[in-house]
Amino acid sequence: MANPYQVTPPPPPPAPRRRSGSNVVAVIVLAVVIIGGYFLMQSLRKDDDGKPTASPSASPSTKPTAKDPGSPESSSDTSSSWKVGDCGGPDPSKAPDGYKRAGCSDSGATFKAIDIKEASILPNAVQCPPGTDLMIDVSISYGGKGSGIPTNTVCGRNLSGDHPGDAGAGGGQLVKGDCVTSQAKEVACGGSGAQKVLGLVKTKSECPSGTTDPISLTIAIGRPYDVICTDG
Repeated sequence: MANPYQVTPPPPPPAPRRRSGSNVVAVIVLAVVIIGGYFLMQSLRKDDDGKPTASPSASPSTKPTAKDPGSPESSSDTSSSWKVGDCGGPDPSKAPDGYKRAGCSDSGATFKAIDIKEASILPNAVQCPPGTDLMIDVSISYGGKGSGIPTNTVCGRNLSGDHPGDAGAGGGQLVKGDCVTSQAKEVACGGSGAQKVLGLVKTKSECPSGTTDPISLTIAIGRPYDVICTDG
């Protein structure tokens, strides 16, 4: 017979539930997102107008070499949205080869944009029109550091009477009507050893009549021609 005065002990408390590891992971992910967002906002800091700071690149055209005729050199500048008809000049803060936009009547203006091309990472792919004296490679960088992302190439013509990009003048990109040496170096027409450029084509068979000395170039990705057709 059971003892009527026996007290039944209370049941043991339930074992504490083990905290799910997913909660810890969620906290870590949230912390990473917050920290990453902070540094992203710092890198995209804005100027007084509320716009990201821009730093474009400008490059004067140089005389071509035997391996790479008409290839411009890269340099840097500080402006972004160029339009045909805009003027620019040297940027003293980015000497010796930086450029920036300027009013066409400003004393610092030295060239006018005659065409705007899409930028290319290939050095020979952008072809400006005849009469281009210099080429401005424009890029945008956020935070004001680094070379930035290429956006456009400005084809510029000097405001002065000096136009090395004119056909036969010996400068700018190589075009029909220019002159080169037997080593494919562009020179002013009329000089000793100057050969007239009759065409710029991919193969010798495409050279026009009158060609007596086609010059085959080292293949360059992006350049629209591989042969200079000359009259020898």
